[in-house]
Amino acid sequence: MDVLMPQLGETVAEGKITQWYKAQGDAVKPGDSLFEIETDKTSMEVPATSAGVLAEVRASAGDVVPVGAIVAVIADGPGASASTMAAPREACKPAQPVRPAAAVANGAVGALHGVKPSASDTITLDPFFEVRTPDRNFGPARRGNVTVTPLARRLAAETGVDLDSVQGSGPHGRVFARDLATAQRPRAPAVAGASSAAPQQVAQQVKALYAPGSYEEVAIDNMRATIAARLVEAKQAIPHFYLTADVGTDALIRLREDVNAATPKSGDGTPALRLSLNDIIVKAWAAALQRVPAANAVWAGDRILHLKHADVGVAVAIDGGLYTPIVRAAEGKTLSAVSAEIRELSARARARRLKPQEYQGGSSVVSNLGMHGIREFAAIINPPHATVLAVGAARRQPVERPDGGIVFIGQMTVTLSCDHRVVDGALGAELLAAFRGYIENPVTALA
Repeated sequence: MDVLMPQLGETVAEGKITQWYKAQGDAVKPGDSLFEIETDKTSMEVPATSAGVLAEVRASAGDVVPVGAIVAVIADGPGASASTMAAPREACKPAQPVRPAAAVANGAVGALHGVKPSASDTITLDPFFEVRTPDRNFGPARRGNVTVTPLARRLAAETGVDLDSVQGSGPHGRVFARDLATAQRPRAPAVAGASSAAPQQVAQQVKALYAPGSYEEVAIDNMRATIAARLVEAKQAIPHFYLTADVGTDALIRLREDVNAATPKSGDGTPALRLSLNDIIVKAWAAALQRVPAANAVWAGDRILHLKHADVGVAVAIDGGLYTPIVRAAEGKTLSAVSAEIRELSARARARRLKPQEYQGGSSVVSNLGMHGIREFAAIINPPHATVLAVGAARRQPVERPDGGIVFIGQMTVTLSCDHRVVDGALGAELLAAFRGYIENPVTALA
């Protein structure tokens, strides 16, 4: 009897085997747990439905197997032994069509393409766990001797990824949708032009829309090309969601004024160090990331890295681009040290004298456009980060008091962009609440 990968949901096309409870050669009876599977939504134990001996195990713990594929074989009767077991996996023949499993696999794979298969379609399962159909393009495509899942093939076509450059993480090098996250995308100009044509062709098509002499051409440099490519990739590959909150700023502004008033003066009478609101915001954001350590994390393809320190990047605009120099371990530095480091890094960023290690990596980024009068905006996440905080301008706002009166308070609007693969809604809300607590009572961020 063949043991098939079961369907755990209408849109679930594959499952990961996390562990086996029975080994090859073990006797099994109906109801015995054979193995445990995990999908993106659930995990469950799969029981045996007949008695016999587990004659063959075709998928190991850690393998990702499509719905309907044969993962094991149970030989009938207590007398079955190694001598009666099926041939090794490499010698296995494609399974004959099994209607219940075929219907499940057909529906799951067809759903990925928005196509309803007809009753005449015949689905078979081959030894590498691909779904095959002779009439329709449901099943994984072959790339040489490597196969590609339908979802991965569709996403590759939509994003322009060259599948020959993708290293598959599945059995026998099979390419899944998740493997496209680290694949190389086309250069930004071609993507931005929404065309598969070369950048020069896109330029000619766009220029044809405008009268000669009505524009000036400015060639992009390497920095702008890199920024364009990374941002297009970020918006395509990262599932963004956004959380917005109004944060009180009265205590924040008082703290800045008190610190600046107490700062020793230099020889010419000017303050030796003048604190900005952004300096305190960066410090408070580092404290919030430490307060909610599950959100102090980055996406690493097939895993999440939880970071020990809050290395906060600060968005610095320069001519023709943007740098995000990083204040390392900002949670452990004094406010004056954070302020001095931001100024020194920003000055070298504008002079384009930063070293790669000073702007690569990090936990998260603070992007502040408040000094430009921007009330609210949403920033794009910079991979591999899982969050970026967009800060708007501080302003006076009327609010109603409990007694019905009106009072004016200081507020700023902040928007947290989250990578849903790493930070869920509740976790992002917890992180934003921690930040608001530190801003509205900033002394606690300095403790």
